[in-house]
Amino acid sequence: MLSSTLRGLAVAGLSLPLLCAHANNGNAPEAGRNGAGSTVRAVEYGRIEGVDNASTTRTLAWKGIPFAKAPIGELRWRPPVDPERWQGILSTRQFGNACAQYGRIYGPGANNRYDETIGTTLNQAVGSEDCLYLNIWRPSTGKPKLPVIVFFHGGSNVSGYTADPMYDGANLARTANAVVVTANFRLGIFGFLNLPQLKTGTHPDNDSGNFAILDSIKALEFIQRNIERFGGDPGNVTIMGESAGAVNVYALLTSPKLANAHPKLFHKIVPMSGGLSLAGSLPPGSIPTMSPASTYLAQGNALLHNLLIADGKATDAASAEAYAASQTREQIAAYLRSKSPSTLFTVLLTRLAAGGLAGSGPIPDGSVVASDPIAAIRSNDYVRVPVLAGNTRDEGKLFPSFLPLVSGVPGSARIVTDAQLFANHFSYRPDAPPQTTVEEWIAPAYLPVNAPVTGFTARAEQFNRIFFLASRDDILNALKSKQPDVWYYRFDWDEQPAPWNDIYGAAHLFDLPFVFGNFGPSLMANIMNTRANQPGRLALSDAMMRSIGAFASEGDPNNRTLGVFWPTWPQKLIFDATATEKAISVQ
Repeated sequence: MLSSTLRGLAVAGLSLPLLCAHANNGNAPEAGRNGAGSTVRAVEYGRIEGVDNASTTRTLAWKGIPFAKAPIGELRWRPPVDPERWQGILSTRQFGNACAQYGRIYGPGANNRYDETIGTTLNQAVGSEDCLYLNIWRPSTGKPKLPVIVFFHGGSNVSGYTADPMYDGANLARTANAVVVTANFRLGIFGFLNLPQLKTGTHPDNDSGNFAILDSIKALEFIQRNIERFGGDPGNVTIMGESAGAVNVYALLTSPKLANAHPKLFHKIVPMSGGLSLAGSLPPGSIPTMSPASTYLAQGNALLHNLLIADGKATDAASAEAYAASQTREQIAAYLRSKSPSTLFTVLLTRLAAGGLAGSGPIPDGSVVASDPIAAIRSNDYVRVPVLAGNTRDEGKLFPSFLPLVSGVPGSARIVTDAQLFANHFSYRPDAPPQTTVEEWIAPAYLPVNAPVTGFTARAEQFNRIFFLASRDDILNALKSKQPDVWYYRFDWDEQPAPWNDIYGAAHLFDLPFVFGNFGPSLMANIMNTRANQPGRLALSDAMMRSIGAFASEGDPNNRTLGVFWPTWPQKLIFDATATEKAISVQ
């Protein structure tokens, strides 16, 4: 869940059924447009049927709705296109496939759900290219014209999946009184690839390389045309994303393609723990949250050349370049499209990672993604909407492999592998006595963890300042110079049982369960959720969901549950809680 710059380093060693919805030719009755009664809805491509959870979560849900045709074969590395119409009623009761990706601890494993296979498929191809599906939740009240919240997941733009139980939208939809949507988008080199042989010169969208951003635009266009049938207001859409999802939200905010679009595809944004700054707009010593197009061109060429070498068509980079030059654009494009995700990921991780070229993110092409997003804001070339941004206090603690960038100490600050981490977290018993110690997780050079300057906490904060906070200040200050309605929160909750309060604290992504109100099975659930901290945890979560609901509804996050007035940036609201009650304040 990092910028493309760091993602490449991460992999280099700094560590940084096909259609789940299926046709049913039954004759179920058509539903009303606003959400009461039957879960059958008529969308533009056909009828769908969801799940009535009114008796359990007081919500209705539709999962695995296709919003674009599967981007496979000739459609790989092409802008998304409309799906085919279907006959009968499509069952939308299960999540669609996760997008093709290599396994990470944040990924879908072999079964597109949180289970033990996440730990056994690390660095292997998982997911599917047939993945352009979205999910919808709404309260079972039947009320129309509800605000719409569209969430884009994190995962460094190389992993993640909407079926992650942390992203289930039922609790947020009910508490915020909103229609909640989660949407897939292509990941990694399937979502972002800059290579001349894939460009046709026929349309800027075809040549941008930003297929993931185009997927998200396609999802938002589907929402504009269809969300009224689920009781949502197409004129009141908030887009929300965390980490890489926040990066992509900022890319949408500053997209030249959307800057003057009418009607707007969205009307408010909630970027959590993200930024979108090139090195040139940041203070010296900062780490950018966006890489130049030249980096992605180098990645595309390296991918092609290493595939040619692996296939025996060349022996080195020079001969691979010569071979590629001897082929037509169409021949090279067909060659690349013939390769399986597994083959492509193997080359990416074994050949490109060492050179820092394994990361992915928005490519500043100047058409779909702004050439310089901060400059676009400062010149008023962006979608001017209210902004509610946030960070966690201890962002850097989730990235111990990057702490050598600030400490100078070789090797990761964390001494367990991803496989060991997942196995521990999957089976940990949070209400039992501690089953591990901080010394088993954090390298000696960073101990004691709270030592000034050299401790793990101090080093993580140093990294936080030059990466997350540098980009935060850059983009929020640019936005505030153009509009008054910019709010910001910091998430400080760190009530995990020892030693996790020191190892993680208020780390990156720990605000997500609070935002969605989901404290069930997920990567961090067993090391953070105890019976002792439940009262304060649930009270804080309720306040955060209601604040997002207020913002989505009115464009201002202030609401009675906060107990304080939330001023605009550069002041901030602190979301925190003791074990027994919420503790919200202003700084």
